[in-house]
Amino acid sequence: MPEPRSPMASFAQSVQNAIDGPITWFRETIVEPNQQKSNWYHQRFRRVPTIDECYTDDAVCRFEADQQFRRDRMVDNEIVNILRQRFEDCTLYEAPDHIIKCKPLLEQYEKATENWFIKYGDLGGYANAKTAFMKQKHRLIWERRHGPVGSGMKEEQLGH
Repeated sequence: MPEPRSPMASFAQSVQNAIDGPITWFRETIVEPNQQKSNWYHQRFRRVPTIDECYTDDAVCRFEADQQFRRDRMVDNEIVNILRQRFEDCTLYEAPDHIIKCKPLLEQYEKATENWFIKYGDLGGYANAKTAFMKQKHRLIWERRHGPVGSGMKEEQLGH
């Protein structure tokens, strides 16, 4: 550090050291050694209780479940987008043999799209964890009564 040019600069430097010194010492000796070093560049949130684990009057738990649902939906959207982009890149690169060479990518993309639609389809833009949970419940009831979705409805049995 250069020597101050005037007594006023010397005083200002000593005040700066008196204020900044303990803060710098605390950060270098306490905070930085105890930080977790991560190779990831994005924020990693802890998993919170799902909506079915929240009490009906626990607004904080429901809010956290909604936020977790939104984060999960964004991640699932990006997964489907990446799979679609991989398939499109494959078709451009492998043409005219793309039908054979890109078939595994297409199957993976179609399965991911189907799973995305099962979970998030027809919920709309303002969906939350509760509406998704209700959709799941209704789907499970449907499958218990009629079999897998898409297989048609069972005929009503007359003597049950």
